Amino acid sequence: MEKMTLDPEGLSPADVEPARAAGVSDQSISDALHVSFSFNLIDRLADSFGWHVQTGEQFGKDAKFLLKRGYRMIGPVRKRALAERYPLPAAVAPVG
Repeated sequence: MEKMTLDPEGLSPADVEPARAAGVSDQSISDALHVSFSFNLIDRLADSFGWHVQTGEQFGKDAKFLLKRGYRMIGPVRKRALAERYPLPAAVAPVG
């Protein structure tokens, strides 16, 4: 994953062999590459657009939430992050 992130042009089929030799399936390698690609893309977009990055405390709260409920309930986490970044004036803020 490090080489894919830092030197993607330098990747070759030989880079997969240590994972295969360790017993990692091609499907698992593909899954890991897709996850890594997604994180790299989001990270680069965040840097380019100056997106808000959560504090360590916010990440901790979200991690506890996700560990307890899983990604099916991601909506409330995103809603809270947006509310913290773009708070509504008291006159229009929803109750509850």
